[in-house]
Amino acid sequence: MAINFNLNDLQAFRAVAELKNFRKAAEALHVSQPAFSRRIEKLEEALGVRLLDRTTRRVSLTSVGRDFDRAVQQLLDDLDHTLLGIRGVAATRMGEVTIACVPSTVYYFLSQVISRYHERYPKIRVKVFDASANEVLSAVSRGEADFGLNFVGAKEPDIEFKPLLEERFVAACRRDHPLASKRRVNWTELGQYDYISVSKASGNRLLLDQALSGLPGRPQSIYETQHVTTMLGLVEAGLGVAAVPSSAMPDADHPLLVSVPLYDPVITRKIGLIRRKGRTLSPAAQQLYAFFSEMKAKRGKPAGRRAVS
Repeated sequence: MAINFNLNDLQAFRAVAELKNFRKAAEALHVSQPAFSRRIEKLEEALGVRLLDRTTRRVSLTSVGRDFDRAVQQLLDDLDHTLLGIRGVAATRMGEVTIACVPSTVYYFLSQVISRYHERYPKIRVKVFDASANEVLSAVSRGEADFGLNFVGAKEPDIEFKPLLEERFVAACRRDHPLASKRRVNWTELGQYDYISVSKASGNRLLLDQALSGLPGRPQSIYETQHVTTMLGLVEAGLGVAAVPSSAMPDADHPLLVSVPLYDPVITRKIGLIRRKGRTLSPAAQQLYAFFSEMKAKRGKPAGRRAVS
């Protein structure tokens, strides 16, 4: 049989097999939907079989399509492994990786790892989906993200959770605030000042509410935000104090913000990599995933954070 299709056609088939939607698959490959449809039609005509059953609402693989999908996935992964391993080719290799993460991990983890990854693979596009802990978990479970960086997921049956570090919550305040000079602050003392918190939709808020349940004099917020980064902006503007994960805080030499350890009780959270069980990462995604593990092993132990073995 003459080969009347090419690598682009195989990549189009893998995209629609994964996403079950022509529009989303076309967007993922950055081509128009008509051009994408022609690639699938060309592939089916070349093979002489129907690979996909299509209706106005959904796309599904035929029995032949399922067998072909497994073969194509292995073929493309083998090709990626080969190209990524060839000296000089890695720098020009193109592709895409989607990582989901909670916003409070961006400063400590994501920016440094992505920077290093980009140096190695400058042509691979990295898409960051920053959202709440539950939204990050859902994105990974549904296959919308290759993997995620989160503090929930360890108890999910379909999720593999690989711990990276355990960090404590600290008080965030301005350097000119009365709490800034203290070695540590308890929660009751923190509650004596204007307190800024994230909304009840936040995983961090749920964690804190559970840990502080029944504590007399616990902080009561007068401002609420959706994300930790926004909350820190209000702290920096002098509107109050906040309790944040230590990884969300800037370095100790920040001109305005300072962190003070919180105690009585000490509240911690575990940050880890989450991925869907049974799903093989693409070579590009696997390499980025490995970079996080390497960073865990090589970094020192910042204040308020410890690596999890």
